[in-house]
Amino acid sequence: MASNLWSEDQFSCSLCLELLKDPVSIPCGHSYCMGCIKNCWDQTDHTGVYSCPQCRETFTPRPVLGRNIMLAEIAGEFKRRRLNPPPAQSYAGPGDVPCDFCTGRKFKAVKSCLTCLASYCETHVKSHSEVTPLKRHKLINAIGNLEQKLCAEHQKVLDIFCRTDQTCVCVLCTDKDHKSHDTVSAEAERSVKQKQLGETQTEIQQRIQERLKDVDELKQTVESLKRSACIEIKESEKIFTELIRSIEKIHTEVIELIGANEKAAVNQAEGRMKKLEQEIAELRRRNTELKQLSETEDHIHFLQNFQSLCVPPEAGDLPSVTVNTDISFVAVRKAVSELKDHIEDFWKGELVKITTTVNETAVYTLGSRSHDRRFKVNEVAVYSLQATEPRNRAEFLKYSYQLTLHPNTAYRELCLSEGNRKVTRRSETQRYRHHPERFDSWPQVLCRERLSGTRCYWEIEWRGGGAYIGVTYKGISRKGGDRCCLLGCNDKSWSVYCSDSSYSARHNNNKTAITAPCSPRIGVYLDFNAGTLSFYGVSDTMTLLHRFQTTFTEPLYPGFWIGYDSSVTICQLN
Repeated sequence: MASNLWSEDQFSCSLCLELLKDPVSIPCGHSYCMGCIKNCWDQTDHTGVYSCPQCRETFTPRPVLGRNIMLAEIAGEFKRRRLNPPPAQSYAGPGDVPCDFCTGRKFKAVKSCLTCLASYCETHVKSHSEVTPLKRHKLINAIGNLEQKLCAEHQKVLDIFCRTDQTCVCVLCTDKDHKSHDTVSAEAERSVKQKQLGETQTEIQQRIQERLKDVDELKQTVESLKRSACIEIKESEKIFTELIRSIEKIHTEVIELIGANEKAAVNQAEGRMKKLEQEIAELRRRNTELKQLSETEDHIHFLQNFQSLCVPPEAGDLPSVTVNTDISFVAVRKAVSELKDHIEDFWKGELVKITTTVNETAVYTLGSRSHDRRFKVNEVAVYSLQATEPRNRAEFLKYSYQLTLHPNTAYRELCLSEGNRKVTRRSETQRYRHHPERFDSWPQVLCRERLSGTRCYWEIEWRGGGAYIGVTYKGISRKGGDRCCLLGCNDKSWSVYCSDSSYSARHNNNKTAITAPCSPRIGVYLDFNAGTLSFYGVSDTMTLLHRFQTTFTEPLYPGFWIGYDSSVTICQLN
């Protein structure tokens, strides 16, 4: 059995700060939960060196762990004491009623006597069950401010209720100021008021049931809205796909038309050039013969050939050619540009009609006892059709959102600094208190801010071996070494892993490799209503690394996983 000289702290695991579970002792003499030290050493498996988290003594190879039976029995005894604490008096603390008869430090009172107008602990109240005159006194559960139960004028117990003045009085008051008033015993009036209280409780319970029914109807309506919106989005996608195909068809036809026109004109010009070249060759041949004839010294030869060579050449059947030196398809480009402007103007007008139609469409009717209220799409924050993702950093900064890290979620090896905007992973353990929201096995931390129904943008600078940058629902698991606690390795979170050599995107344990130059600054853009989460490499330009497209059903919390000797800083953008 555990000694009274021992405290629970002496048998607590320094990793999880809880009583030892399946305790094991390692060669240096320190003890841990078997699961905790296994998780700790699993993270350093790749190094082959294992150390004690407290004294930092290293071991090679990895020590074999065996259950410490004696420590297990002592820890078990403390756990049994927690479940079945020994009966004992406790000292009065804030909010407790102290015993009026204790001297020095007072014990907590368990009963109050309306006759003695005093409160008693377990020890001092025994006289009321052992002394005959005191047995007739009326004891109740301990209450404070007993002096308020006395009449201020007569110092008598207030045991009568004056219905005329709606106040508690003593028996002497009924002979003076309340002599002709309607008075009854406090017990009798309590029974009447108790009945009224029951009626009020019944009415409140009925209203609770009505409100629960309203909540159920509202939930069903929201689900119906989601289903309807999903169907319409799919149908709209089909229509827009067909529209895009039509535009692509027109695009192809215009390109083919220009190409065919070009080919025909080139073929015609090349045919004419060929005939012109043939005529030039013939004329050059005649010119050579005439030159030779003019230079001959044989008069007879000159005269005999003059007649045939001096006949003017036939002009041929080629028409005269007028060359257009400014030929271009500018007119075609102008016609296509006018078509684009016409479509854009038409689309803007139609978009206004579509938006108006969507916003004026009644999605559901919520009934109440006093009136009916009709809700429209714009009242339940349905995403605007006109919302588009920013195109440059200046536009992203319009949605900048300042984040802060939440210390209650930080893993024990993570040190927060710079006003909870920077987190660094260190080898020494931080002195964090136990908290149900703290990650106890993975080096992760979440932000305080709850993001939903909005568009926001933030930037992160990371240093060291690597980091996960992401967002998660609040319900992500915080306890244990299972990978489902990691950002991106479950259906509650989305993340991008950054290192010096690679990027990768993760959701629901599905990994997507990303090919992009390494960037120490990452921009994150969240459009909650549109269901998009985008990660950018930030430099002179914004390089899209990955975009998640989904439907967010709960508020999101930004979070980070920090590698060894690494840090993450939330940048100030204002």
